[in-house]
Amino acid sequence: MISRRNFLKILLVSCFAVMSWLNLTPVAHALGGKLPPLNQPAPEFTLPTNTGEGQVSLSDWRGKWVVLYFYPKDFTSGCTIEARRFQQDLPKYIKKNVQIIGVSADDVDSHAKFCDSEGLKFPLLADTTGAVSKAYGSWIGFLSMRHTFIIDPQGVLREIFLKVNPLVHSTEVLGQLEKLQSLSSPAQG
Repeated sequence: MISRRNFLKILLVSCFAVMSWLNLTPVAHALGGKLPPLNQPAPEFTLPTNTGEGQVSLSDWRGKWVVLYFYPKDFTSGCTIEARRFQQDLPKYIKKNVQIIGVSADDVDSHAKFCDSEGLKFPLLADTTGAVSKAYGSWIGFLSMRHTFIIDPQGVLREIFLKVNPLVHSTEVLGQLEKLQSLSSPAQG
C-alpha cells in the first residue's frame, strides 16, 4: 500500500514531468531560487558521480567548456529525451572541447542504471540534498528544475537556459556554444 506522503510525492513528480514536457517550466526566480549572475564565476561544487570516479568538482573541467544541465528525474520521458539528444550530439560537443554534465536529485545507483539503459557516455551527478541545484537557482523542494548553464574554460558562467524543450535543447545549446566560442579568444575555444 502506498502511503499518503509517497502518493503526494509521486503526484508532484508527475505534475512537474508533465509541465516540463509541455515546456511549462515555472519561472526560476519564483520557485527555483536565485540564479547565479552571468559573466561571473559559476558556483563551485563537488558531487558524487555514476562514472566510478567517486566525486567530481566543476574545477576538474577547467580548460574545457561545460554544459551543466539540471533535470528532474532519471527514467522520466522528458529527461530521457533530453539525455538522448545530448548523447546523440556528444561527438559535436567533444569536437568543441565541451564536457556535458547532468545533475538531478537521484542517487548514484539510479544514475548508473539510467546511463546503462540509455548508453550515456557523460557523467550524471547525484545532488541528493539539492545544495548544488539551489546554488544554481534550480531547486523545487526535492527536485531539480530543467535548467542548463554554459560555463567557459575559466569557470565563468556565460549562458543560462530556463525554458527548456527537451526535443530541441541540445541543438539550441550547440548553437549558443558556437556563438560564445566565436566571441572568445582562440585560447578558450
